[in-house]
Amino acid sequence: MYAKPKCPPLVKLIVVAIIVAELVAVGMLAAGRAGAAGASANAQGPDASAPAAQPSDQQVAAPTAAGDDQTAQQDAAPDPITLTVTFAGDCTLGSDVNFDGSRSFNTKYGEVEDPAYFLQNVAELFGADDLTVVNMEGVLTEGGERADKEFAFRGKPEYSKILSSASVEAASMANNHSKDYGEESYNDTIEALEGDNVQTFGYDRIAYMDVKGVKVALVGAYFPEDSDENQKEMTDNIAKARSEGAQLVLVYAHWGVERDYKPSEDQLKMGRVAIDAGADLVVGSHPHVIQGYEVYEGRYIVYSLGNFCFGGNSNPEDKDCMLFQQTFTVTGDEVAKNDDVNFIACSVSSESDRNTYQPTIAEGDEKARIDEKIQESNDEIAQMAADLPSSGSDEGGEGTSDVAEGDGAQDESAA
Repeated sequence: MYAKPKCPPLVKLIVVAIIVAELVAVGMLAAGRAGAAGASANAQGPDASAPAAQPSDQQVAAPTAAGDDQTAQQDAAPDPITLTVTFAGDCTLGSDVNFDGSRSFNTKYGEVEDPAYFLQNVAELFGADDLTVVNMEGVLTEGGERADKEFAFRGKPEYSKILSSASVEAASMANNHSKDYGEESYNDTIEALEGDNVQTFGYDRIAYMDVKGVKVALVGAYFPEDSDENQKEMTDNIAKARSEGAQLVLVYAHWGVERDYKPSEDQLKMGRVAIDAGADLVVGSHPHVIQGYEVYEGRYIVYSLGNFCFGGNSNPEDKDCMLFQQTFTVTGDEVAKNDDVNFIACSVSSESDRNTYQPTIAEGDEKARIDEKIQESNDEIAQMAADLPSSGSDEGGEGTSDVAEGDGAQDESAA
């Protein structure tokens, strides 16, 4: 049997010593590498030693940046918006049953059989603006009982197309002829006009219209002789419109003394009351003739536009009238005070010796004559304004409007 050789003791010691030395060397090398890695991690910051945390940090940072952008957008000022509004005077789309039927507005409608005939000379102008507003003086109804008054005007409901066919978008109903055939006739007129997309307003009814993204409020006010209550209704409506988010508040006032080319002191006071209450513009009608205008606290007050498409007389002695345009710049809730306005001289008729019921823009010498008439009224207004208290909101501004009971239409026998 083969005998296993034995290793001498000295050799064993040498081998053990070599193994121990190698193990020590390996341990020292590993410890050195670990220390270097720790130092590098400390130098690069905590995220370098924990790369798995980086996606979480990025997810938090992204919403924070989006929130900052949203806040910045909210803080940024809104873009200004410009819109042009045109105002025309009294539209009496009908006649009195006591007038000569052969020359009446109703007879003319039957002859032409085209509602676009009446406003065809101004339709392009109205179509080019952003909003056109008129005073609807009379009723559109087949029924009702005639009011006991000197003049009462009635047309057929289909006459509403006269306005809608020429881009008239709104009509004030606050005047002394809106109920000529009773309360029912008032409601019938509203139904007829709004059925043809002509918004109505007046008295306690405010019309809100979205014009190029601007919320426009239309307030219609009527001032008879005892007008304290009507004044409060107007100022309450202006305040209500503002509280309901209206950015632009426009007032159409029915006031003054018929056939008077100079506004009354009460008109001046009432116009100031409206502006002081927050209106951006006040325009008026009722005198059936032109009255001038003024600028109060940077806002325009136009006292009377005169007649317009007027069936109240087959041959008015004074056929002059005017259109008023203003281009507003609205930035958020701020309306710039500007003079971007246009006073357009017109006639209620396309002919000088009779009423064709076709409002026509004046040109040449006729335009110059009407412009001069407006300026004469302006000069009188300036003199009157100089004698008024500084603000229509003070005690001196609480006057009433002196409006005659009759209408500007002349008796057909005198025409």
